[in-house]
Amino acid sequence: MSVHRCVYLLSRSHIRYRVCARTAAVANNTTLRPTRRTSENVSSRHSSSYSSSRPPDTSLFVPLTVKSDEVSNGSVGEELTQPLDRSELLKVLNRFYKRKEMQKLAADQGYTHHIILEVSGILLDFVCHIDDIFPYFMRHAKQIFPMLDCMDDLRKISDLRVPANWYPEARAIQRKIVFHAGPTNSGKTYHAIQRFLAAKSGVYCGPLKLLAHEIYEKSNDAGVPCDLVTGEERIFVDQEGRTSGHIASTIEMCSVTTPYEVAVIDEIQMIKDPARGWAWTRALLGLCAEEIHVCGEAAAVDFVTELMYTTGEEVEVHNYKRLTPFSVSNHAVESLDNLKPGDCIVCFSKNDIYSISRQIEVRGLECAVIYGSLPPGTKLAQAKKFNDPDDPCKILVATDAIGMGLNLSIRRIIFNSLVKPSVNEKGERELDTISTSQALQIAGRAGRFRSVFKEGEVTTMQRDDLPVLKEILGKPVDPIETAGLHPTAEQIEMFAYHLPQATLSNLVVGLNIQHYPRIISLTSNHLYLKCSLSFLFLCTGYICESCTSGWTLLCLQH
Repeated sequence: MSVHRCVYLLSRSHIRYRVCARTAAVANNTTLRPTRRTSENVSSRHSSSYSSSRPPDTSLFVPLTVKSDEVSNGSVGEELTQPLDRSELLKVLNRFYKRKEMQKLAADQGYTHHIILEVSGILLDFVCHIDDIFPYFMRHAKQIFPMLDCMDDLRKISDLRVPANWYPEARAIQRKIVFHAGPTNSGKTYHAIQRFLAAKSGVYCGPLKLLAHEIYEKSNDAGVPCDLVTGEERIFVDQEGRTSGHIASTIEMCSVTTPYEVAVIDEIQMIKDPARGWAWTRALLGLCAEEIHVCGEAAAVDFVTELMYTTGEEVEVHNYKRLTPFSVSNHAVESLDNLKPGDCIVCFSKNDIYSISRQIEVRGLECAVIYGSLPPGTKLAQAKKFNDPDDPCKILVATDAIGMGLNLSIRRIIFNSLVKPSVNEKGERELDTISTSQALQIAGRAGRFRSVFKEGEVTTMQRDDLPVLKEILGKPVDPIETAGLHPTAEQIEMFAYHLPQATLSNLVVGLNIQHYPRIISLTSNHLYLKCSLSFLFLCTGYICESCTSGWTLLCLQH
Protein backbone atom coordinates (compact mmCIF):
# COMPACT_ATOMS: atom_id res chain seq x y z
CA MET A 1 0.00 0.00 0.00
CA SER A 2 1.41 3.39 -0.95
CA VAL A 3 2.18 6.10 1.58
CA HIS A 4 -0.41 8.45 0.08
CA ARG A 5 -3.07 5.74 0.39
CA CYS A 6 -2.24 5.14 4.10
CA VAL A 7 -2.36 8.85 4.90
CA TYR A 8 -5.72 9.14 3.19
CA LEU A 9 -7.28 6.22 5.13
CA LEU A 10 -5.89 7.53 8.43
CA SER A 11 -7.38 10.96 7.82
CA ARG A 12 -10.72 9.37 6.92
CA SER A 13 -10.85 7.47 10.22
CA HIS A 14 -10.07 10.64 12.24
CA ILE A 15 -12.71 12.59 10.35
CA ARG A 16 -15.35 9.95 11.02
CA TYR A 17 -14.44 9.92 14.71
CA ARG A 18 -14.77 13.69 14.96
CA VAL A 19 -18.10 13.65 13.11
CA CYS A 20 -19.54 11.05 15.49
CA ALA A 21 -18.24 12.88 18.58
CA ARG A 22 -19.57 16.25 17.46
CA THR A 23 -22.92 14.75 16.47
CA ALA A 24 -23.29 13.06 19.85
CA ALA A 25 -22.57 16.33 21.64
CA VAL A 26 -25.18 18.15 19.60
CA ALA A 27 -27.74 15.40 20.19
CA ASN A 28 -27.42 15.84 23.95
CA ASN A 29 -28.83 19.38 23.65
CA THR A 30 -31.09 19.20 20.63
CA THR A 31 -31.92 16.29 18.31
CA LEU A 32 -30.07 13.69 16.27
CA ARG A 33 -28.77 15.77 13.33
CA PRO A 34 -25.39 16.19 11.59
CA THR A 35 -24.20 19.77 11.32
CA ARG A 36 -23.51 21.46 8.04
CA ARG A 37 -20.31 22.89 9.46
CA THR A 38 -18.82 19.38 9.87
CA SER A 39 -19.52 18.39 6.28
CA GLU A 40 -18.18 21.71 5.06
CA ASN A 41 -14.93 21.16 7.01
CA VAL A 42 -14.56 17.69 5.51
CA SER A 43 -15.15 18.84 1.97
CA SER A 44 -12.92 21.91 2.33
CA ARG A 45 -9.99 19.87 3.63
CA HIS A 46 -10.31 17.26 0.92
CA SER A 47 -11.69 19.24 -1.95
CA SER A 48 -9.53 17.24 -4.30
CA SER A 49 -11.39 14.02 -3.50
CA TYR A 50 -14.95 15.12 -2.47
CA SER A 51 -17.35 17.73 -3.85
CA SER A 52 -19.04 20.14 -1.37
CA SER A 53 -22.46 19.09 -2.68
CA ARG A 54 -21.99 15.45 -1.74
CA PRO A 55 -23.89 14.45 1.44
CA PRO A 56 -21.81 13.25 4.39
CA ASP A 57 -21.44 9.61 5.27
CA THR A 58 -23.83 9.04 8.19
CA SER A 59 -23.50 5.30 8.45
CA LEU A 60 -21.44 5.67 11.63
CA PHE A 61 -23.97 7.95 13.38
CA VAL A 62 -25.22 6.26 16.53
CA PRO A 63 -28.51 7.59 17.97
CA LEU A 64 -28.53 8.54 21.64
CA THR A 65 -31.16 7.43 24.11
CA VAL A 66 -33.69 10.20 24.68
CA LYS A 67 -35.63 10.26 27.94
CA SER A 68 -39.36 10.00 27.28
CA ASP A 69 -42.05 12.08 28.93
CA GLU A 70 -43.69 9.04 30.51
CA VAL A 71 -44.14 8.99 34.26
CA SER A 72 -42.26 6.40 36.27
CA ASN A 73 -45.27 4.20 36.85
CA GLY A 74 -46.35 4.01 33.21
CA SER A 75 -48.29 5.95 30.60
CA VAL A 76 -51.27 7.82 32.01
CA GLY A 77 -52.85 8.12 28.57
CA GLU A 78 -52.53 4.39 27.98
CA GLU A 79 -54.14 3.66 31.32
CA LEU A 80 -57.06 5.97 30.59
CA THR A 81 -57.87 4.62 27.13
CA GLN A 82 -55.57 2.44 24.95
CA PRO A 83 -52.07 2.53 23.43
CA LEU A 84 -51.30 3.89 19.98
CA ASP A 85 -51.58 1.53 17.03
CA ARG A 86 -48.06 0.96 15.65
CA SER A 87 -49.36 0.12 12.21
CA GLU A 88 -51.27 3.38 12.00
CA LEU A 89 -48.23 5.34 13.16
CA LEU A 90 -46.05 3.57 10.58
CA LYS A 91 -48.46 4.62 7.85
CA VAL A 92 -48.19 8.22 8.96
CA LEU A 93 -44.38 8.13 9.10
CA ASN A 94 -44.19 6.47 5.70
CA ARG A 95 -46.36 9.17 4.19
CA PHE A 96 -44.14 11.75 5.86
CA TYR A 97 -40.69 10.70 4.68
CA LYS A 98 -41.80 9.50 1.23
CA ARG A 99 -42.99 12.96 0.29
CA LYS A 100 -40.55 14.55 -2.15
CA GLU A 101 -40.91 17.90 -0.43
CA MET A 102 -39.90 16.43 2.91
CA GLN A 103 -36.93 14.59 1.40
CA LYS A 104 -35.68 17.80 -0.21
CA LEU A 105 -36.07 19.77 3.03
CA ALA A 106 -34.23 17.02 4.93
CA ALA A 107 -31.41 16.97 2.39
CA ASP A 108 -31.07 20.75 2.66
CA GLN A 109 -30.60 20.32 6.41
CA GLY A 110 -28.00 17.59 5.96
CA TYR A 111 -30.33 14.68 6.72
CA THR A 112 -29.67 11.61 4.61
CA HIS A 113 -32.12 8.86 3.77
CA HIS A 114 -30.37 6.69 6.32
CA ILE A 115 -30.94 9.21 9.12
CA ILE A 116 -34.64 9.56 8.27
CA LEU A 117 -35.14 5.79 8.41
CA GLU A 118 -33.26 5.54 11.71
CA VAL A 119 -35.29 8.30 13.36
CA SER A 120 -38.58 6.85 12.10
CA GLY A 121 -37.69 3.46 13.51
CA ILE A 122 -36.82 4.94 16.88
CA LEU A 123 -40.11 6.85 16.97
CA LEU A 124 -41.96 3.59 16.46
CA ASP A 125 -40.06 2.09 19.42
CA PHE A 126 -41.11 4.99 21.68
CA VAL A 127 -44.80 4.91 20.82
CA CYS A 128 -46.85 6.53 23.61
CA HIS A 129 -50.56 7.19 23.92
CA ILE A 130 -52.30 9.91 21.98
CA ASP A 131 -53.46 11.49 25.26
CA ASP A 132 -49.81 12.19 26.10
CA ILE A 133 -49.75 15.06 23.60
CA PHE A 134 -52.11 17.04 25.85
CA PRO A 135 -49.33 19.14 27.52
CA TYR A 136 -48.06 20.13 24.08
CA PHE A 137 -51.59 20.89 22.96
CA MET A 138 -52.08 23.17 25.98
CA ARG A 139 -48.76 24.92 25.38
CA HIS A 140 -49.76 25.65 21.79
CA ALA A 141 -53.28 26.69 22.80
CA LYS A 142 -51.91 29.26 25.24
CA GLN A 143 -49.63 30.64 22.55
CA ILE A 144 -52.55 31.39 20.24
CA PHE A 145 -55.03 32.17 23.04
CA PRO A 146 -53.04 34.09 25.70
CA MET A 147 -56.23 34.86 27.61
CA LEU A 148 -56.33 31.22 28.79
CA ASP A 149 -53.78 32.24 31.41
CA CYS A 150 -56.30 34.69 32.92
CA MET A 151 -59.33 32.40 33.03
CA ASP A 152 -59.39 32.53 36.84
CA ASP A 153 -59.57 36.32 36.71
CA LEU A 154 -62.36 36.20 34.12
CA ARG A 155 -64.34 33.80 36.30
CA LYS A 156 -64.01 36.10 39.29
CA ILE A 157 -65.06 39.13 37.23
CA SER A 158 -68.15 37.36 35.91
CA ASP A 159 -69.25 36.04 39.31
CA LEU A 160 -72.62 37.73 39.86
CA ARG A 161 -73.82 35.66 42.79
CA VAL A 162 -73.37 38.33 45.48
CA PRO A 163 -74.10 41.73 43.88
CA ALA A 164 -74.24 43.43 47.29
CA ASN A 165 -70.45 43.12 47.41
CA TRP A 166 -70.03 45.20 44.25
CA TYR A 167 -70.57 48.45 46.17
CA PRO A 168 -67.92 48.88 48.90
CA GLU A 169 -68.86 52.54 49.54
CA ALA A 170 -72.43 51.56 50.44
CA ARG A 171 -71.27 48.60 52.56
CA ALA A 172 -68.95 50.88 54.51
CA ILE A 173 -71.91 52.75 56.07
CA GLN A 174 -75.05 51.64 57.88
CA ARG A 175 -77.92 52.92 55.76
CA LYS A 176 -81.48 53.54 56.93
CA ILE A 177 -84.04 52.08 54.49
CA VAL A 178 -87.56 53.58 54.56
CA PHE A 179 -90.22 51.98 52.34
CA HIS A 180 -93.21 54.20 51.44
CA ALA A 181 -95.80 51.65 50.30
CA GLY A 182 -99.13 52.47 48.71
CA PRO A 183 -101.18 52.66 45.50
CA THR A 184 -101.17 55.54 43.05
CA ASN A 185 -102.48 58.86 44.37
CA SER A 186 -101.71 57.94 47.98
CA GLY A 187 -99.07 60.59 48.72
CA LYS A 188 -96.21 58.14 49.24
CA THR A 189 -93.80 59.93 46.89
CA TYR A 190 -94.79 63.32 48.34
CA HIS A 191 -93.54 62.38 51.81
CA ALA A 192 -90.26 61.03 50.42
CA ILE A 193 -89.69 64.21 48.40
CA GLN A 194 -90.26 66.37 51.47
CA ARG A 195 -87.42 64.56 53.21
CA PHE A 196 -85.31 64.98 50.06
CA LEU A 197 -85.86 68.75 50.03
CA ALA A 198 -85.08 69.09 53.75
CA ALA A 199 -81.75 67.25 53.51
CA LYS A 200 -78.36 68.90 53.05
CA SER A 201 -77.74 66.71 50.01
CA GLY A 202 -79.83 64.22 48.12
CA VAL A 203 -80.51 62.36 44.91
CA TYR A 204 -83.85 61.50 43.31
CA CYS A 205 -83.90 58.41 41.07
CA GLY A 206 -86.96 58.13 38.86
CA PRO A 207 -88.00 55.85 36.01
CA LEU A 208 -88.75 58.67 33.54
CA LYS A 209 -87.04 61.80 32.29
CA LEU A 210 -90.35 63.53 32.87
CA LEU A 211 -90.31 62.67 36.58
CA ALA A 212 -86.70 63.82 36.89
CA HIS A 213 -87.67 67.12 35.23
CA GLU A 214 -90.60 67.51 37.62
CA ILE A 215 -88.44 67.04 40.73
CA TYR A 216 -85.74 69.29 39.24
CA GLU A 217 -88.23 72.13 38.76
CA LYS A 218 -90.03 71.54 42.06
CA SER A 219 -86.76 71.57 44.00
CA ASN A 220 -85.44 74.76 42.41
CA ASP A 221 -88.85 76.45 42.83
CA ALA A 222 -88.64 75.60 46.55
CA GLY A 223 -85.26 77.33 46.79
CA VAL A 224 -83.22 74.12 46.91
CA PRO A 225 -80.56 74.15 44.16
CA CYS A 226 -80.93 70.94 42.17
CA ASP A 227 -79.16 69.66 39.04
CA LEU A 228 -80.74 67.49 36.34
CA VAL A 229 -78.95 64.41 35.02
CA THR A 230 -80.53 62.17 32.39
CA GLY A 231 -79.20 60.15 29.50
CA GLU A 232 -79.82 63.04 27.13
CA GLU A 233 -78.92 66.13 29.13
CA ARG A 234 -77.15 67.52 32.17
CA ILE A 235 -78.30 70.85 33.57
CA PHE A 236 -76.29 72.49 36.34
CA VAL A 237 -77.82 75.28 38.39
CA ASP A 238 -74.40 76.75 39.12
CA GLN A 239 -73.23 78.98 36.27
CA GLU A 240 -69.67 77.64 36.55
CA GLY A 241 -70.82 74.04 36.27
CA ARG A 242 -70.23 73.01 39.88
CA THR A 243 -72.41 70.17 41.10
CA SER A 244 -75.25 71.06 43.46
CA GLY A 245 -76.00 69.19 46.65
CA HIS A 246 -79.25 67.85 45.17
CA ILE A 247 -79.61 65.92 41.92
CA ALA A 248 -82.69 64.71 40.06
CA SER A 249 -81.85 61.91 37.64
CA THR A 250 -83.18 58.94 35.77
CA ILE A 251 -82.35 55.84 37.74
CA GLU A 252 -79.81 54.51 35.26
CA MET A 253 -77.75 57.71 35.65
CA CYS A 254 -77.47 57.84 39.44
CA SER A 255 -74.01 57.69 40.99
CA VAL A 256 -73.25 54.89 43.46
CA THR A 257 -69.97 56.45 44.63
CA THR A 258 -71.14 59.97 45.59
CA PRO A 259 -72.20 60.28 49.27
CA TYR A 260 -75.66 61.79 49.98
CA GLU A 261 -77.72 62.39 53.07
CA VAL A 262 -80.98 61.25 51.44
CA ALA A 263 -81.77 59.23 48.33
CA VAL A 264 -85.24 58.61 46.86
CA ILE A 265 -85.88 55.57 44.64
CA ASP A 266 -89.25 55.91 42.94
CA GLU A 267 -91.46 53.10 41.51
CA ILE A 268 -89.47 50.32 43.17
CA GLN A 269 -91.83 47.68 41.77
CA MET A 270 -90.00 48.09 38.46
CA ILE A 271 -87.09 46.18 39.99
CA LYS A 272 -88.67 43.07 38.47
CA ASP A 273 -88.73 44.53 34.95
CA PRO A 274 -86.86 42.16 32.57
CA ALA A 275 -85.33 45.07 30.64
CA ARG A 276 -84.63 47.81 33.19
CA GLY A 277 -84.91 46.11 36.57
CA TRP A 278 -81.13 45.98 36.97
CA ALA A 279 -81.08 49.79 37.47
CA TRP A 280 -83.33 49.57 40.55
CA THR A 281 -81.22 46.71 41.92
CA ARG A 282 -78.07 48.77 41.42
CA ALA A 283 -79.58 51.84 43.10
CA LEU A 284 -81.04 49.92 46.04
CA LEU A 285 -77.84 48.01 46.78
CA GLY A 286 -75.32 50.63 45.78
CA LEU A 287 -76.49 54.16 46.63
CA CYS A 288 -74.15 55.68 49.21
CA ALA A 289 -76.76 57.55 51.28
CA GLU A 290 -77.49 57.72 54.99
CA GLU A 291 -81.23 57.42 54.31
CA ILE A 292 -82.80 55.69 51.32
CA HIS A 293 -86.51 56.31 50.78
CA VAL A 294 -88.08 53.68 48.55
CA CYS A 295 -91.50 54.38 46.99
CA GLY A 296 -93.74 51.82 45.33
CA GLU A 297 -96.37 49.13 45.57
CA ALA A 298 -96.90 47.19 48.77
CA ALA A 299 -96.25 44.01 46.77
CA ALA A 300 -92.54 44.85 46.82
CA VAL A 301 -92.18 45.23 50.61
CA ASP A 302 -91.36 41.61 51.43
CA PHE A 303 -88.90 41.28 48.59
CA VAL A 304 -87.05 44.51 49.39
CA THR A 305 -86.87 43.43 53.04
CA GLU A 306 -85.39 40.08 52.02
CA LEU A 307 -82.95 41.74 49.63
CA MET A 308 -81.74 44.03 52.38
CA TYR A 309 -80.92 40.99 54.52
CA THR A 310 -77.99 40.43 52.15
CA THR A 311 -76.59 43.84 53.14
CA GLY A 312 -77.38 43.57 56.84
CA GLU A 313 -79.85 46.50 56.73
CA GLU A 314 -83.39 46.68 58.11
CA VAL A 315 -86.40 48.17 56.34
CA GLU A 316 -88.83 50.60 57.98
CA VAL A 317 -92.24 50.44 56.25
CA HIS A 318 -94.77 53.31 56.01
CA ASN A 319 -98.13 52.34 54.50
CA TYR A 320 -100.42 54.78 52.67
CA LYS A 321 -103.99 54.59 51.39
CA ARG A 322 -105.44 56.15 48.26
CA LEU A 323 -106.61 59.75 48.85
CA THR A 324 -109.48 59.64 46.33
CA PRO A 325 -111.58 56.61 45.32
CA PHE A 326 -112.18 55.24 41.84
CA SER A 327 -114.79 52.78 40.64
CA VAL A 328 -115.21 50.44 37.69
CA SER A 329 -118.16 51.35 35.47
CA ASN A 330 -120.81 48.80 34.57
CA HIS A 331 -121.02 50.07 31.00
CA ALA A 332 -118.45 50.22 28.21
CA VAL A 333 -118.12 53.37 26.09
CA GLU A 334 -118.46 51.41 22.80
CA SER A 335 -118.32 54.54 20.60
CA LEU A 336 -116.25 57.71 20.39
CA ASP A 337 -119.54 59.60 20.18
CA ASN A 338 -120.02 58.85 23.88
CA LEU A 339 -116.88 60.66 25.04
CA LYS A 340 -117.16 63.29 27.78
CA PRO A 341 -114.85 66.07 29.05
CA GLY A 342 -112.10 64.64 31.22
CA ASP A 343 -111.96 61.31 29.38
CA CYS A 344 -108.63 59.64 28.70
CA ILE A 345 -108.41 56.82 26.14
CA VAL A 346 -105.47 54.51 26.87
CA CYS A 347 -103.91 52.69 23.92
CA PHE A 348 -100.92 50.37 23.77
CA SER A 349 -99.65 51.25 20.30
CA LYS A 350 -98.90 54.45 18.42
CA ASN A 351 -101.01 53.32 15.48
CA ASP A 352 -104.08 53.14 17.72
CA ILE A 353 -103.28 56.60 19.10
CA TYR A 354 -103.05 58.13 15.63
CA SER A 355 -106.21 56.38 14.45
CA ILE A 356 -108.34 57.35 17.46
CA SER A 357 -107.07 60.94 17.60
CA ARG A 358 -107.99 61.42 13.92
CA GLN A 359 -111.47 60.01 14.52
CA ILE A 360 -111.96 62.38 17.46
CA GLU A 361 -110.88 65.39 15.40
CA VAL A 362 -113.28 64.34 12.61
CA ARG A 363 -116.05 64.69 15.19
CA GLY A 364 -115.01 68.31 15.80
CA LEU A 365 -113.37 67.68 19.18
CA GLU A 366 -109.86 68.67 20.24
CA CYS A 367 -107.63 66.14 21.95
CA ALA A 368 -104.21 66.04 23.52
CA VAL A 369 -101.80 63.21 22.69
CA ILE A 370 -99.15 61.75 25.02
CA TYR A 371 -96.92 58.74 24.43
CA GLY A 372 -93.59 57.54 25.78
CA SER A 373 -91.15 58.69 23.09
CA LEU A 374 -92.40 62.28 23.06
CA PRO A 375 -89.83 64.79 24.40
CA PRO A 376 -90.49 65.82 28.01
CA GLY A 377 -91.28 69.39 26.98
CA THR A 378 -93.92 68.22 24.51
CA LYS A 379 -95.49 65.94 27.10
CA LEU A 380 -95.72 68.78 29.60
CA ALA A 381 -97.23 71.07 26.98
CA GLN A 382 -99.88 68.49 26.07
CA ALA A 383 -100.64 67.84 29.75
CA LYS A 384 -100.94 71.57 30.43
CA LYS A 385 -103.28 71.94 27.48
CA PHE A 386 -105.50 69.11 28.76
CA ASN A 387 -105.50 70.39 32.38
CA ASP A 388 -106.30 74.00 31.47
CA PRO A 389 -110.02 74.59 32.25
CA ASP A 390 -110.09 77.44 29.73
CA ASP A 391 -108.68 75.36 26.87
CA PRO A 392 -111.21 73.65 24.57
CA CYS A 393 -109.09 70.46 24.62
CA LYS A 394 -110.96 68.16 27.01
CA ILE A 395 -110.04 64.70 25.65
CA LEU A 396 -106.72 62.90 26.12
CA VAL A 397 -105.40 60.01 24.03
CA ALA A 398 -102.34 58.39 25.58
CA THR A 399 -100.34 55.24 26.10
CA ASP A 400 -99.59 53.77 29.50
CA ALA A 401 -96.91 56.49 29.77
CA ILE A 402 -99.48 58.43 31.81
CA GLY A 403 -99.20 55.76 34.52
CA MET A 404 -96.18 57.56 35.96
CA GLY A 405 -94.96 61.12 36.13
CA LEU A 406 -97.86 63.32 35.07
CA ASN A 407 -100.48 65.09 37.16
CA LEU A 408 -103.57 65.04 34.96
CA SER A 409 -107.17 66.06 35.63
CA ILE A 410 -108.74 62.84 34.39
CA ARG A 411 -112.30 61.95 35.25
CA ARG A 412 -112.55 58.63 33.41
CA ILE A 413 -109.94 56.17 32.17
CA ILE A 414 -111.06 54.24 29.07
CA PHE A 415 -109.02 51.18 28.06
CA ASN A 416 -109.09 50.90 24.27
CA SER A 417 -107.66 47.38 24.64
CA LEU A 418 -106.41 45.15 27.42
CA VAL A 419 -103.73 43.49 25.29
CA LYS A 420 -100.25 44.98 25.38
CA PRO A 421 -97.23 44.03 23.23
CA SER A 422 -94.14 43.01 25.20
CA VAL A 423 -90.70 41.53 24.62
CA ASN A 424 -89.97 38.09 26.05
CA GLU A 425 -86.67 36.73 27.33
CA LYS A 426 -85.59 35.76 23.80
CA GLY A 427 -86.13 39.29 22.51
CA GLU A 428 -89.30 38.29 20.65
CA ARG A 429 -92.43 40.45 20.66
CA GLU A 430 -95.51 38.99 22.30
CA LEU A 431 -99.08 40.08 22.93
CA ASP A 432 -100.35 39.54 26.45
CA THR A 433 -103.12 40.82 28.70
CA ILE A 434 -101.98 43.57 31.06
CA SER A 435 -101.22 42.55 34.63
CA THR A 436 -103.08 43.65 37.74
CA SER A 437 -100.19 45.92 38.67
CA GLN A 438 -100.24 47.63 35.26
CA ALA A 439 -104.03 48.00 35.28
CA LEU A 440 -104.03 49.56 38.76
CA GLN A 441 -101.20 51.91 37.83
CA ILE A 442 -103.15 53.26 34.85
CA ALA A 443 -106.60 53.20 36.46
CA GLY A 444 -105.22 55.10 39.43
CA ARG A 445 -104.73 58.19 37.24
CA ALA A 446 -108.49 58.82 37.35
CA GLY A 447 -109.67 61.26 40.03
CA ARG A 448 -106.32 62.60 41.24
CA PHE A 449 -106.14 64.38 44.60
CA ARG A 450 -106.52 68.18 44.30
CA SER A 451 -107.70 67.89 40.69
CA VAL A 452 -111.05 69.04 39.28
CA PHE A 453 -112.50 65.53 39.59
CA LYS A 454 -112.62 64.20 43.15
CA GLU A 455 -113.65 60.68 42.13
CA GLY A 456 -112.40 58.56 39.29
CA GLU A 457 -114.06 56.06 36.97
CA VAL A 458 -112.59 53.23 34.91
CA THR A 459 -114.13 51.44 31.94
CA THR A 460 -113.34 49.95 28.52
CA MET A 461 -114.08 50.88 24.94
CA GLN A 462 -115.31 47.40 24.00
CA ARG A 463 -118.15 45.68 25.83
CA ASP A 464 -116.38 42.29 25.86
CA ASP A 465 -113.35 43.77 27.63
CA LEU A 466 -115.26 45.10 30.62
CA PRO A 467 -115.68 41.80 32.54
CA VAL A 468 -112.02 41.01 31.83
CA LEU A 469 -111.00 44.38 33.29
CA LYS A 470 -113.08 43.76 36.41
CA GLU A 471 -111.43 40.37 36.83
CA ILE A 472 -107.94 41.87 36.45
CA LEU A 473 -108.58 44.68 38.93
CA GLY A 474 -110.16 42.23 41.38
CA LYS A 475 -107.04 40.09 41.64
CA PRO A 476 -104.39 40.76 44.26
CA VAL A 477 -101.10 42.07 42.96
CA ASP A 478 -98.56 39.29 42.62
CA PRO A 479 -95.68 39.73 45.06
CA ILE A 480 -92.31 40.51 43.56
CA GLU A 481 -89.93 37.56 43.69
CA THR A 482 -86.95 38.53 41.53
CA ALA A 483 -84.79 41.58 40.89
CA GLY A 484 -83.20 42.48 37.59
CA LEU A 485 -79.46 42.03 37.29
CA HIS A 486 -76.78 42.30 34.65
CA PRO A 487 -73.03 43.06 34.49
CA THR A 488 -71.91 46.48 35.60
CA ALA A 489 -69.85 48.85 33.47
CA GLU A 490 -66.85 48.13 35.69
CA GLN A 491 -67.13 44.40 35.04
CA ILE A 492 -67.33 44.99 31.30
CA GLU A 493 -64.29 47.26 31.52
CA MET A 494 -62.26 44.61 33.37
CA PHE A 495 -63.32 42.00 30.82
CA ALA A 496 -62.13 44.33 28.06
CA TYR A 497 -58.75 44.66 29.78
CA HIS A 498 -58.19 40.90 29.55
CA LEU A 499 -59.76 40.62 26.07
CA PRO A 500 -58.51 43.73 24.23
CA GLN A 501 -59.50 42.46 20.78
CA ALA A 502 -63.15 41.81 21.67
CA THR A 503 -65.94 44.18 20.65
CA LEU A 504 -68.34 45.69 23.18
CA SER A 505 -71.20 43.44 22.14
CA ASN A 506 -68.98 40.35 22.34
CA LEU A 507 -67.82 41.30 25.82
CA VAL A 508 -71.35 41.71 27.13
CA VAL A 509 -72.54 38.54 25.41
CA GLY A 510 -69.64 36.69 27.06
CA LEU A 511 -70.71 37.94 30.48
CA ASN A 512 -74.40 37.55 29.73
CA ILE A 513 -74.50 34.03 28.34
CA GLN A 514 -71.36 32.08 29.10
CA HIS A 515 -70.57 32.99 32.68
CA TYR A 516 -73.85 32.89 34.58
CA PRO A 517 -77.24 31.26 34.21
CA ARG A 518 -80.53 32.99 33.61
CA ILE A 519 -81.52 32.78 37.27
CA ILE A 520 -78.82 33.23 39.89
CA SER A 521 -79.52 31.63 43.25
CA LEU A 522 -78.38 33.77 46.15
CA THR A 523 -80.15 31.84 48.89
CA SER A 524 -82.70 29.06 48.78
CA ASN A 525 -84.92 31.54 46.90
CA HIS A 526 -84.22 32.97 43.47
CA LEU A 527 -83.62 36.66 44.11
CA TYR A 528 -82.16 37.79 40.82
CA LEU A 529 -83.37 37.73 37.26
CA LYS A 530 -80.88 38.25 34.45
CA CYS A 531 -82.04 41.29 32.49
CA SER A 532 -82.27 41.21 28.71
CA LEU A 533 -79.52 43.19 27.00
CA SER A 534 -81.40 44.58 24.02
CA PHE A 535 -79.01 47.52 23.84
CA LEU A 536 -76.49 45.17 22.20
CA PHE A 537 -78.35 45.86 18.97
CA LEU A 538 -77.54 49.53 19.44
CA CYS A 539 -73.87 48.71 19.87
CA THR A 540 -73.83 46.85 16.57
CA GLY A 541 -76.01 49.40 14.79
CA TYR A 542 -79.03 47.21 14.06
CA ILE A 543 -81.71 49.36 15.67
CA CYS A 544 -81.94 52.80 17.18
CA GLU A 545 -84.84 53.44 19.50
CA SER A 546 -85.16 56.18 22.08
CA CYS A 547 -85.88 55.29 25.68
CA THR A 548 -87.95 57.24 28.17
CA SER A 549 -85.15 56.93 30.70
CA GLY A 550 -82.26 57.99 28.55
CA TRP A 551 -80.99 54.39 28.69
CA THR A 552 -80.11 54.44 24.97
CA LEU A 553 -77.37 57.03 25.38
CA LEU A 554 -76.19 55.46 28.60
CA CYS A 555 -75.62 52.16 26.81
CA LEU A 556 -73.51 53.87 24.17
CA GLN A 557 -71.60 55.71 26.87
CA HIS A 558 -70.77 52.43 28.64
